[in-house]
Amino acid sequence: MDVFTLIFWVITLVWLGFSLKKDKGKTLQAIKMSGGLMKGIAGDILGILLLIGLILTFVPPETIKATIGQANEVVSTVLFALLGSITLIPAFVAFPLVASLVDAGASIVPIVAFLTTLTMVGVVTFPLEKREFGLKFTLIRNSLSFAFALVIALAMGVIL
Repeated sequence: MDVFTLIFWVITLVWLGFSLKKDKGKTLQAIKMSGGLMKGIAGDILGILLLIGLILTFVPPETIKATIGQANEVVSTVLFALLGSITLIPAFVAFPLVASLVDAGASIVPIVAFLTTLTMVGVVTFPLEKREFGLKFTLIRNSLSFAFALVIALAMGVIL
């Protein structure tokens, strides 16, 4: 466990203790509610993690390095930006996936493009967004988000 994780655990436990001291009943009720919510999404999270684990098991690191590595960075950046645009993965699952891909030899630029478009562009949520905000707004927002995601990926490639 790294120092930042340890710090977050300490902060969480201190605030939990403070909350228990202030109002034990409300705190226990909140813990029960959050546990119930977690039970509701635990199957989905487990399924996504299992799928990611299977992909990383059957796709060798050499393939990852060749596909998302330094050799074809421009093509892989655009492809992974498109993949991130159409994929709907919760961020807390995407970050470990990205870390695993980087550990397997993936270049940082396509991975950042994937992660950024994953959180900023919504092809899957397009119909809902169109209904709520209108077609013009949705097209402009998604187009600008895609363009800025590529800019962010390139900037991270320069920085890192």
